[in-house]
Amino acid sequence: MTTSPRDLRHFDTAAPRIMVVDGSKLVRKLIGDVLAREVADAVVVPCSGITEARAALAAGAVDLVTTSLVLPDGDGVALARSVREAAGQAYVPVIVVSGDAQAHLEARRFTEDVTDYFDKALGHTALAAFIRGYVQPQPIPGARVLYVEDSKVVALATKRMLERHGLGVLHFIGVEEALEHLEAHRGDDDPGADLVLTDVYLKGALSGNDLLDRVRHDFGYGKRRLPVLVMTGDANADNQSALLRAGANDLVLKPIEERLLVTKTLFQLRLARLPEQATLDA
Repeated sequence: MTTSPRDLRHFDTAAPRIMVVDGSKLVRKLIGDVLAREVADAVVVPCSGITEARAALAAGAVDLVTTSLVLPDGDGVALARSVREAAGQAYVPVIVVSGDAQAHLEARRFTEDVTDYFDKALGHTALAAFIRGYVQPQPIPGARVLYVEDSKVVALATKRMLERHGLGVLHFIGVEEALEHLEAHRGDDDPGADLVLTDVYLKGALSGNDLLDRVRHDFGYGKRRLPVLVMTGDANADNQSALLRAGANDLVLKPIEERLLVTKTLFQLRLARLPEQATLDA
């Protein structure tokens, strides 16, 4: 996404309040029912647009917000700004739920008020897993992250972040070594890892872009077969868009915030294991 939260609160409350903002009453009910069923003790606060959301925020803080990109009285980006400006409201995730989210992401049209995005086409179960990753993160036993980073300091810190959440980390200092590992598993049912996490700029002859290209085209692994998260400190919107168009599942911007990194990692791992779902379009 466009930014890493500066002060993303941990969900110590036993009953997270999740605001669902969408102009469609049917979609609000649909998302609300999914959350009530699959996110333990969730209190759903439905709103039809920015005006209702502002009134709800004035009545009490929330723990997470989902919003449609298009609202009757504005858009999801404007709604995110309203959440950030609400008095007494902590910095919480604001997630755009839209069929056009990927296009906005690739065009880098989201502001840093938006924490993350979700594509409606992924369906109900995936949405519940995505939000659960924020409010009640659960480890995935046995999951392996192939991690490419040539900075020892960054690698150690990031590896510890992932391992604290039960993830196994296969660390390589260069793309060449990572490709050797993948090559050893070519043709197997198991590609040798469950997810690839790589920096863009590396000291070796090959970059993170090269690794992404090889995963998608040489090995032929799709986004579900082997998800790829790319870490970058490059604020250039065109460069970020190019990574997404080249096949990156998502971006993790530096400096890395642990909860956001872990949420994105666990979500991509869970999504790869989910069957195809009915969409959330109404």
